[in-house]
Amino acid sequence: MVQIREQAPEVCLQNQDQDTVCLKDFKGKWVILYFYPKDNTPGCTMEAIYFTKYQQEFQQRNTVVLGISADSCDSHKRFAEKHDLSLILLSDPDHQVSRRYGVWGEKSMLGKSFLGITRTTFLIDPQGIVVHVWPKVKVAGHVDEVFTTLKEYQQVGKTIEG
Repeated sequence: MVQIREQAPEVCLQNQDQDTVCLKDFKGKWVILYFYPKDNTPGCTMEAIYFTKYQQEFQQRNTVVLGISADSCDSHKRFAEKHDLSLILLSDPDHQVSRRYGVWGEKSMLGKSFLGITRTTFLIDPQGIVVHVWPKVKVAGHVDEVFTTLKEYQQVGKTIEG
């Protein structure tokens, strides 16, 4: 998994409108890069709705939110329209970006093993450095925690060392 203090690996994927969006497009901004398992599942829907509710506050803090899953651009578009999401949702159908970030791997549910994305969030500073990682995210309270952490890092003098 990508670690704190590392340069965030480049991301160039298509969004829900089939436009190519790259991480480098947001140089000079804070980026919340969150990986989630699947559109329209209960936890993923709740997480996306919470991020959308904070969208204005994130924008006021020079921050963009990017969600990534293996779902298609069309699936993302339907997901965003159905739940009135204002997020940029990126499609990683071949799992290249998910693998690069270390969030693609074996999972298990109800005694069955399968490959998938582990819900993980990365906070990336305006220079493209990962400053915080939330592995194996539990949805309840997560977006509040991300927002609080972002505010802490944006305070004058705050460094990744703490």
